[in-house]
Amino acid sequence: MLDHDPKIPPCSREEVADLLRLHGVTPTHQRIEIAHALFSRGEHLSADQVLSIVNMRHSETSKATVYNTLKLFLEKRLVREVIVDPSKVFYDPNTRPHHHFYNLENGQLIDVAIEDMRVMDLPQPPSGMVAESVDIIIRIRPERMLETNPAGLL
Repeated sequence: MLDHDPKIPPCSREEVADLLRLHGVTPTHQRIEIAHALFSRGEHLSADQVLSIVNMRHSETSKATVYNTLKLFLEKRLVREVIVDPSKVFYDPNTRPHHHFYNLENGQLIDVAIEDMRVMDLPQPPSGMVAESVDIIIRIRPERMLETNPAGLL
């Protein structure tokens, strides 16, 4: 997999176009704008957030274009998909192995470095299968929420 350094996000549209080319993606105007929205911020964004950011600058981008482009970026391993629940999917420009905290109150995803966690004794995959990755999402909420919900149920 071709990897970019998530600590040094491409900031200019020219750098974004170069990153797309490096991953075998033709850098069209809309793809550059979508990639720029993701990589210049270095944040976990939903497709709707990407659409909103892109359309602040160029209002001609459709929702279908954003979804198709994000799917392409996933296939080319430019982004990771983080599925918090079936109705909340985020796109992560950090493609290096890592995990996440998910803030239940404000919907924010926070990276957890792979070296800050140890996962041991994973079950053996079914015959003929290999594990490709392990994604852990630790759901967090402010302590004050426990005062009103002592059982910890949402």
